[in-house]
Amino acid sequence: MSGRRMLLVVAAALVDPDNRVLIAQRPLDKSLGGLWEFPGGKVEPGETPEDALMRELREELDVETRAACLAPLTFASHTYDDFHLLMPLYVCRRWSGVPRATEHAALKWVRPKDMRAYPMPPADEPLVAHLCDLL
Repeated sequence: MSGRRMLLVVAAALVDPDNRVLIAQRPLDKSLGGLWEFPGGKVEPGETPEDALMRELREELDVETRAACLAPLTFASHTYDDFHLLMPLYVCRRWSGVPRATEHAALKWVRPKDMRAYPMPPADEPLVAHLCDLL
């Protein structure tokens, strides 16, 4: 047993009609600042992963979606220095509103094959290959 706490977070790959995926740049003043990630966040006690992701997309991007529009694709399991991260990645092709950066430094629509040009947190990097296979 590693003694590290387990952190459950959820992430979304919002996919536009051109099969580009939305990535978000972490604020410079936060942990892993400046790196590009899939939007999402912590699952709070009593929340399902889908409920947490709908809440996070509302808070971070000002968009609304439904649980039926979230399709699980894969997950990341990564050990950081002081915790272990478990992160399901959902694909979402339907939402209402135009994504805007309410908590991130920037947003960018990127083709999966071009994502490796953007530095990502270690947990996010392996997810890119699954998106390349899908799209």
